[in-house]
Amino acid sequence: MPRYTHACPLRWADMDANGHMNNAVYATYLEDTRFRMFTDLVPADPTERLASNFVVHEQTLRFVRPLVYRDEPVTVEAWVEDVKGVSFTICCEIKDGPDVYVSSRSVLVGYDSTANRPRRFSERERTVITSFAA
Repeated sequence: MPRYTHACPLRWADMDANGHMNNAVYATYLEDTRFRMFTDLVPADPTERLASNFVVHEQTLRFVRPLVYRDEPVTVEAWVEDVKGVSFTICCEIKDGPDVYVSSRSVLVGYDSTANRPRRFSERERTVITSFAA
């Protein structure tokens, strides 16, 4: 299965009072991974970007073990499942070797912000999205 891999740096400021990374920052790590994974699909023209963007419809995180701050980045592996006409699911694991800290599933929807409605994927978008499909 083709997976996208991102070396995600940790920030000391993201650590909570219990000495591990705050649960809220995991969503930011996932967002950063999604952006990098699909950066080729972000139009340069701001008007076009509004008409052909993506929104997170649903996101589920499963916390497996606490992640303690360290200088080395963690690995985020991401892949795509369940591609439909206007939506797809990105699965991610925030991990270090075989140790998984968080697993997630995020449903993304193609969205036209100028018309305020979901939109179908273009052929180019579908090609890029399915290139990471399981």
